[in-house]
Amino acid sequence: MGDTFVVIGGDAAGMSAASKARRENPDLDIVVFEKGEWVSYAACGMPYYIKGDIDTLDDLVQITPEAFRTERDIDLRTNHEVVGIDPDAQTVTVATDGDRFEQPYDRLLVATGARAIEPPLDGIDLEGVFTIHDMDAAEAIHDYVTETDPETAAIVGGGYVGIEMAEALDERGLEVDMFEMLPHVLQPFGDSVANVVEDHLREQGVGLHLDTPVEGFVGEGTVEEIELESETVPADVVIVGVGVAPNVELAEEAGIEIGDTGAIAIDEYGRTNYETIFAAGDCAEATNVVTGEPDHVPLALTANRAGRAIGQTITGTPTEVGEIAGTAIVKAFDLGAARTGIIDEETAREAGFDPVSVEITASTRAHYYPGAEDQTVMLLADRDSERVLGASVVGREGAKRIDTVATALESGLTVDEVQNLDLAYAPPFSPVWDPIATAAKVLSGSLE
Repeated sequence: MGDTFVVIGGDAAGMSAASKARRENPDLDIVVFEKGEWVSYAACGMPYYIKGDIDTLDDLVQITPEAFRTERDIDLRTNHEVVGIDPDAQTVTVATDGDRFEQPYDRLLVATGARAIEPPLDGIDLEGVFTIHDMDAAEAIHDYVTETDPETAAIVGGGYVGIEMAEALDERGLEVDMFEMLPHVLQPFGDSVANVVEDHLREQGVGLHLDTPVEGFVGEGTVEEIELESETVPADVVIVGVGVAPNVELAEEAGIEIGDTGAIAIDEYGRTNYETIFAAGDCAEATNVVTGEPDHVPLALTANRAGRAIGQTITGTPTEVGEIAGTAIVKAFDLGAARTGIIDEETAREAGFDPVSVEITASTRAHYYPGAEDQTVMLLADRDSERVLGASVVGREGAKRIDTVATALESGLTVDEVQNLDLAYAPPFSPVWDPIATAAKVLSGSLE
């Protein structure tokens, strides 16, 4: 076991690894290089800061840089960018304030995260056009909306970021239009969820433009309109949320293997093709629990869990980083939408399954109890093995029910086994047959 553990990147995966390594080995030298000022922050909370639910950006910080340094004895260096990795010499090159130096390592973790994709659109550099993936961007959007008092907003992209930012800017009093080049919003959640969410967005006053590619942005220095193929739409502020790309350039230049997903390839312990170099978080692949194949689903829990495991591994207790099911949940105004595993039959067939699915609508509580709401559940399974492959849910409450299916995927449960789970029941929380169990019951009949 080496004496120096170097981490590149100071957010979820990086700081989880550093913190766990420190707990396991009080004598280990741990150095973390973060190119920005922010570390260990809740990126998922940024739309709610812009909305006004969260008072300050500092409220999103889990642990301050000073706490890492003084309470956890971690040599955390912010505003230090690693610009090179030499796997043979086992050093990294670090740039800061116009200076460069070499830092040796015995074990290295690449946790460089991901970045918001900026499509090559005319006018994307105009003032008032933003992407959002880090704290500086969140602060810039918040300040711009506060200081310029815009009236209209355009959201480019109907994914997580787009949905959450539509709600945030609507709450700030802006007239919001959303532009999605695909036929539906929330494409990874499937049509069952998308149809419900789209109707709700329209009810909330969001102008929804589906199957509508954006051509560019127009304005004299500051954005004024969003340009489509046949028209322009007013926009005083634009949020571009068309996805993220893993930051793998540093690793690739060092000869670290990049997988087919475009993220860093790793083994079950997070190790790359170099024995002493690990990768975790949004820059790294993970193994899909349903297909057994490499996948890239950049989410917070995946990063935290993998970082923690690597912290244990490099201190002498080999620990697998864990598989992923792509479990995700999003708030869309008054709705909650969630998904896990494989949720469309075409993808299931490509993975070698014979898919069967059902869609049901059930009450979230006993029908006589106040506050009961309809919840739509789509459940998909393999006909031959009867193994559950995935699910999606959408409704005004109870979207966290998706965790039942996520657990079933991790455990390899069949439809009948899910149907017979001993789930909690009381009228304020669920009907006797929970919506997930009801979907399994109906799907079981389709498999007979």
